[in-house]
Amino acid sequence: MAVPKRKTTKSRSGKRRSHQALNIKNIVEDKKTGEYRLSHHLDLKTGTYKGRQVLDPKE
Repeated sequence: MAVPKRKTTKSRSGKRRSHQALNIKNIVEDKKTGEYRLSHHLDLKTGTYKGRQVLDPKE
C-alpha cells in the first residue's frame, strides 16, 4: 500500500484546494421588468436579450 514519504504542508494543500471555492452567481435586475435574472442570459418571461426580442414571450 502506498504511503506518503513526507507530511503535506498547509501551503501545498492550500494551493491544491485554491480552485475549489464556490462561485458567486452574477444576478442582475432587468431594467424593463424589474425581475432578477443571470447576466448574459435572456429573460424567459419577456423573451428579450440585450433589448432585442429573441423568443415569443411566455403567457
